[in-house]
Amino acid sequence: MSSSLLSPAAAARGILSGPTAVRLVVDGVDDVLADVDERSGPRGLFLSDRDGVPHLSCAPDSLLARAADRGRRALLTLEGEAPAPASRPTRAAAPDVLTLGGRLVVAGRDVCACCPDETVVVAVVVDLVALTTSDADGRTRHLPVEDFTSPEHLLNAGFLRRCAEHTTTGHQDELRYAVSAQLDRPVRDVAGVSVSDLTPSGVRVSWVDTRGAHVRDLRFPRTARAPDELGELLRRELSAGLC
Repeated sequence: MSSSLLSPAAAARGILSGPTAVRLVVDGVDDVLADVDERSGPRGLFLSDRDGVPHLSCAPDSLLARAADRGRRALLTLEGEAPAPASRPTRAAAPDVLTLGGRLVVAGRDVCACCPDETVVVAVVVDLVALTTSDADGRTRHLPVEDFTSPEHLLNAGFLRRCAEHTTTGHQDELRYAVSAQLDRPVRDVAGVSVSDLTPSGVRVSWVDTRGAHVRDLRFPRTARAPDELGELLRRELSAGLC
């Protein structure tokens, strides 16, 4: 859904849940991410949205972890997905930008199940929310923190997009088996399955088999109100809704 059709708070939460670019500036630290491998791995930087509170994972000895120990203030800038070119025919597509300001705190520690590395979880206690939109006036709106963190934005556009992407890339075998079982065909006949257009009320499933390409829109029996409920409905429909 286009961000222009969403409330500013919903659009902002969608960016936090699925940003395409992340920048972090911390008071008193020249380059807080200088010692962080932002690509991947146990020493990488991982961002997650926990009820509207940004959480970052980093190494215990990193500049970011030390800044959180000192409770320094930070400015987190996130870019959303750029709109489709067709919706901006006269100029290059530009993403909406979310700026979050607040104090860094250590929220906990995680231990990787597959290696001995420990990571520190740093939270940004947000007290400033600003959304700069990519429409004609490019205006910046300052949003109330309570609107931004409202539970009604749990199933935001960014979360739904990432959930669909994870289901497709991370559970391909399960998807192929689900499709083959429901269609009563050998799993070897199903070349690939993708999940897209996920909403709280339904999902689109596409697959390719020996008979060609297929698309089916599934409606959930009820509208999901939380991530756990959405996951349950998605699993149920993928297992039984393709008949």
